[in-house]
Amino acid sequence: MKDCRSCLLLLLVLACPVRAAEQPLAASTIVVYNKFADDSAELARFYAKQRGIAPDHIVGLSCSNNEEISRDEYDANIADPLREIFKERGWWMMRENAEHQPAVVTTAIRFVAVMKGMPLKVKGYGDGYAGDERGGGMINSRDECSVDSELATLGYFSRQIHGILSNPYFQRFEPITTLETPVLLLVCRLDAPTAAIVRRMITDSIAAEKKGLWGRAYIDSSHNTSPGFGMGDAWLADARKQLRKVGVPVVYDDSPEIFPDGYPMSDCALYYGWYAGNIAGPFNQPGFRFVPGAIAIHIHSFSAATLRDPNAGWVGPLLARGATASVGYVYEPYLQFTAELNTFNDHLLHGFTFAESAYASIPGLSWMSVVVGDPLYRPYSDWLQIGNDRDVSSSWKFYHDFAARNFSNSAEQYRAQARQAAVKARNGPMLEDLGLMEAEEGKNASAVNYFTQARSCYTARDDLLRVILEEAQAWKDLKPSRGLDLLRMALRASPNAPAAPLLRKMEEELRHPSTTPAPGGTPKPTPRVRIRF
Repeated sequence: MKDCRSCLLLLLVLACPVRAAEQPLAASTIVVYNKFADDSAELARFYAKQRGIAPDHIVGLSCSNNEEISRDEYDANIADPLREIFKERGWWMMRENAEHQPAVVTTAIRFVAVMKGMPLKVKGYGDGYAGDERGGGMINSRDECSVDSELATLGYFSRQIHGILSNPYFQRFEPITTLETPVLLLVCRLDAPTAAIVRRMITDSIAAEKKGLWGRAYIDSSHNTSPGFGMGDAWLADARKQLRKVGVPVVYDDSPEIFPDGYPMSDCALYYGWYAGNIAGPFNQPGFRFVPGAIAIHIHSFSAATLRDPNAGWVGPLLARGATASVGYVYEPYLQFTAELNTFNDHLLHGFTFAESAYASIPGLSWMSVVVGDPLYRPYSDWLQIGNDRDVSSSWKFYHDFAARNFSNSAEQYRAQARQAAVKARNGPMLEDLGLMEAEEGKNASAVNYFTQARSCYTARDDLLRVILEEAQAWKDLKPSRGLDLLRMALRASPNAPAAPLLRKMEEELRHPSTTPAPGGTPKPTPRVRIRF
């Protein structure tokens, strides 16, 4: 089924602008802010103006300024007032069901943008909540959640707070406006360590829709062979295939460690990775910035436990370093209930909104996820059409257009045509990506040839050092002395570059190859606590 969808990619994305014109997303969106929080109202008005959302779709609530609130506070200050507003403004058509409970028949609202200043998470209540039934086991004994995931279920009028509610939109390949279930809301949060970052997230989203989201994807698998952990690596491996089908260059790391400090991560438009407690690696290099519009997600149990600290967890720090959107977790979610990043990526590439892509990838609601970014952001709605004139780097566009026209060819035919096209165009990103494909298949001699040609095309230091690291790795199994010569040349030219320690480390590995673990070997055991993924 998934392969069939990919084969129809161009037809689907060409239909997306029509869908957008027929179903104005702004009319299906409300903006919710905290009357008691600094900048919240101003940010709400700013976002509504940028997206053309009507003033009567802006809703102010009187809430705590704390990120964590009690269940009673959530009910009294958020859920109950918001339900009344939905009914008063005619966004919901209601009836009474057979159990004499209120039921939503139709809805005019599908997207909710929650602004900075609104509470982030609801602490556990315990026993005694009227209408709730506590269950046993890891899942049904839990009742804490993110505010946003709970708001997604606002129309259910449920008093059950323990456990997970199944997401009716999970893995659905259709716009939310066509979903038969009227009660589901796609709730995203425009939140970050500062109000200035939130404004930048909003403007970058709109700019990227117009210009396209161009750059590389960096995917950081963990090669974790522990029971129950393989699904995370499988998601990331699948996303790599999806991206290459549409000509997005992918740097894919499947070592147990995350991308190391100093790694030359240039032109990062997409980042998917796991598993570290706090932001680390190249993201902590002074001056590191994502490309405008970038989406960056690192799977970790508490990646969004706070959004106010630019150095705590992952979501807040990624946004502080220039990312436009992310997905995280406020409490322990367990791996099977996190966003399936291959599903998220697949929807995103097919022109769905950020909110639709995220919620289609999350199996459960009333749980721990928080989707941070403009819900209406569609970075690939226009980018996936061939032939549009856009002011972008020709290397990225050339690779995309080639892939979009030729992805249905056999792998052998595609590689042969791609090689000719990339060499003729002197397309560094495309040549490097082809080299990485060869290296991943163990074809090191061919990989070296691609990397050498990519080096001749690049001029930026980080691009040159990254491809030198890749080429030296390929030389390790062919002729280590050639790799040593290459690394020493790079160190003479850039002895103080952030990547210099990585060059020296690889130099040491090539000098003493017997001490170097074989690629794909068993990772070092990592102590783990509880069932964190």
